[in-house]
Amino acid sequence: MTYPPLPRRLTAPDPGWTVHADLVVVGSGVAGLTVALRYARLVPGARVLVVTKDVLSAGSTRWAQGGIAAVLDPADSAAEHMRDTLTAGAGLCDATAVRMLVTEGPDALRRLMDSGARFDREPGGGLQLTREGGHRRDRIVHAGGDATGAEVQRALVAAVRAAEPAGPRAPGIEVIEHALVLDLLTDAAGAACGVTLHVMGEGARDGVGAVRAAAVVLATGGMGQVYAATTNPLVSTGDGVALALRAGAVVSDLEFVQFHPTVLWLGEHSTGQQPLISEAVRGEGAVLIDAAGERFMAGVHELADLAPRDVVAKAIMRRMLETGADHVHLDARHFGEEKWRTRFPTIHAICLEHGVDPVREPIPVAPAAHYASGGVRTDLDGHTGVPGLYACGEVACTGVHGANRLASNSLLEGLVFAERIAADLAAARHRPGEPVDDGRAAGLADPRVRPRVQARMSAGAGVLRGGRSLREVRQALLDARWTPVAVQPCTEAWETTNLLTVATALVTAAAAREETRGSHWREDFPERDDTWWLGHLDMTLAEEGLTMNYRRHDEDRATTLPRQTEAELADAGLDPAAVVALIDAALAEDSPEGDVTTLATIPAGQTATGDVVARKDGVVAGLPVAEAAFARLSDGRLTVERRAKDGDRVAAGDVLMTVTGPVRDLLTAERTVLNLLTHLSGIATETGRWVRAVEGTGARVRDSRKTLPGLRALAKYAVRCGGGANHRMSLSDAALIKDNHVVAAGGVAEAFRAVRRAYPGLPIEVEVDRLDQIEPLLAEGAEEILLDNFTVDDLARAVRLVGGRARLESSGGLTLAVAREVAATGVDFLAVGALTHSAPALDIALDLRGA
Repeated sequence: MTYPPLPRRLTAPDPGWTVHADLVVVGSGVAGLTVALRYARLVPGARVLVVTKDVLSAGSTRWAQGGIAAVLDPADSAAEHMRDTLTAGAGLCDATAVRMLVTEGPDALRRLMDSGARFDREPGGGLQLTREGGHRRDRIVHAGGDATGAEVQRALVAAVRAAEPAGPRAPGIEVIEHALVLDLLTDAAGAACGVTLHVMGEGARDGVGAVRAAAVVLATGGMGQVYAATTNPLVSTGDGVALALRAGAVVSDLEFVQFHPTVLWLGEHSTGQQPLISEAVRGEGAVLIDAAGERFMAGVHELADLAPRDVVAKAIMRRMLETGADHVHLDARHFGEEKWRTRFPTIHAICLEHGVDPVREPIPVAPAAHYASGGVRTDLDGHTGVPGLYACGEVACTGVHGANRLASNSLLEGLVFAERIAADLAAARHRPGEPVDDGRAAGLADPRVRPRVQARMSAGAGVLRGGRSLREVRQALLDARWTPVAVQPCTEAWETTNLLTVATALVTAAAAREETRGSHWREDFPERDDTWWLGHLDMTLAEEGLTMNYRRHDEDRATTLPRQTEAELADAGLDPAAVVALIDAALAEDSPEGDVTTLATIPAGQTATGDVVARKDGVVAGLPVAEAAFARLSDGRLTVERRAKDGDRVAAGDVLMTVTGPVRDLLTAERTVLNLLTHLSGIATETGRWVRAVEGTGARVRDSRKTLPGLRALAKYAVRCGGGANHRMSLSDAALIKDNHVVAAGGVAEAFRAVRRAYPGLPIEVEVDRLDQIEPLLAEGAEEILLDNFTVDDLARAVRLVGGRARLESSGGLTLAVAREVAATGVDFLAVGALTHSAPALDIALDLRGA
């Protein structure tokens, strides 16, 4: 049998109408509408056209229950959010993209609130934060209990409607609903210059038409409908990924499809969109049990039921295979009816609708296709490989998610990268040419094969895959291309062709990746394999079919670190590229012309072993950084054996690491390594002293921004190694009103109100030096009050006065001698700027032996 190739253009009538715009955005979820709104604000005279497959409020965003992850609690930090994201991504996240997400995310969220989004708040007015799988902090904001996506969509739709043009040619944001985008229009240079689309309606714009635009942004969402059972709505048929492939763009990491572990089980024959039971339910204390009522997550992962989604989904599948069951249960009966109705009203109603009362019985759940971590490959500003074509949101592969998305990072990614695209578009102002026909072969799949494709994908390319099952699915997809009849252009045929294209690419990648990593689980290759598979599978669609290229994870990085070292730095919340830049700067300062003494006294080729030894007792921090320095400064010629780990208490004489290799490299690297290691270990040691001093009181020791330029991330990491907590990373993380602000504003309450007006939703901390300043702040809704230079007696009075209505920090004039007495007053934090500002270095040396 001869199978027709995957089409590189959809068969469709010629456009019967044409409209013009400066920008066309395909998709109306959080990513698409944020691009449109932000661009319209940056370029006030622009005409923006939003094309959406259903009505403006449809799509995946409104189905998002859990919330948006962002660092809004002063006890949290961008470094910790980054660490959790990198851990979930199983080694394949782009650390630069993740750092961008977690640092730019809070401000993007605040701008969303400025656009009208209303999130759930505590009685005192602060944002209510919760936790989901993979997060080690409460950092998820939510709305309506479990209706976050619906609130985000409502606010963005309202803002777009308010920006609609006043007339046919007036600037603003125009919306075309019920429109399926077909293919990209390109000019003679191969640049995007618009799209063709089919409007499913009647009037001036029905049938196939064209939008001519200077740039095209794909924000079409996911591809969950490629499976028989999914949390995705009916519109999620992979249209953006298929269009990008036909246009010549690269798609990456399609094999990493996240299966949400807790989807309401409706029976073995149930297909289509399935109700989601949000991860936030487990975040609030629900647990997974099997048919016998036994919990099974406790020994699987340190976070148990709150482990990352891939871990939970795999554990559920294992238990189902072991017991022969087709589902497990989520037990939240202990919530009680009031909590179910107020915190999770949507889920409660859905369960009741399907005959399950979560107040009185466990909820039957099973994994179902949920989120695509891969998609159209983009850079950090949303560019694809096709000039003028951008992508953001679930359709894009920015590098943020790696092999598995961390819960509630999706809406945040849509916000952050949409804003970056809008800024890039505003600066670039593309000038496209006229569209040309490049002669690409057209074709269509028979819409009758759609349910067969979906069933095959769920059976053989779902949560659990193997070489045999993937070969069977691949053959079934080949068979689905053949049809005995001519297929007429219609919505059903276009969607089925998109699904078949995406399914074929996904299965090709899944068959090639012979390992288990993140959300890709191969039963025939059950282990993660960093030796051969720490990389990405890039795919393009050429005339001869799909072509695939393996790209090492570090191929595009400006680092020459061992992959394990880079992964360890990333897991610690440190940007490997930033660490390398710091090391390079140190080398440039230390030996611009080489280490002349070493070059003169040490013969080339001489090797030796050196021990990095603690000369004093303390807490060690910075060993991965030291190892990175040895690797970077020797071009990998030195080998390192670690004898301790960061956070360990070490005694004088303990060997921290042993380094072997060329003596010249050892001695050239020595000073840079010891400078970093002694400084960071000194911070960790000093932090450890304070932490031990307040142990058992409930108070936490935290740092400040008193760090050396360029060393803040490292210094704050060292504080965590010592057991302390991080305060603000930057001036943008939270507002901190101090005495000079109070003077300038005319009073402490006036300063508070001024910040609240300017940055509604931003965490506000206020420093006071008198008891009488506290009550007015509490009346204003202050969430955190910093008690500067208070006596112990006044601290105790302040704690009684506040009565838990706000968090309290003691700062100024603190010493180790009074630390415990201060902590015992009941304050939440002791702020110790000296931790990073003036902690004495821990004496550490390099002892050379065997030269």
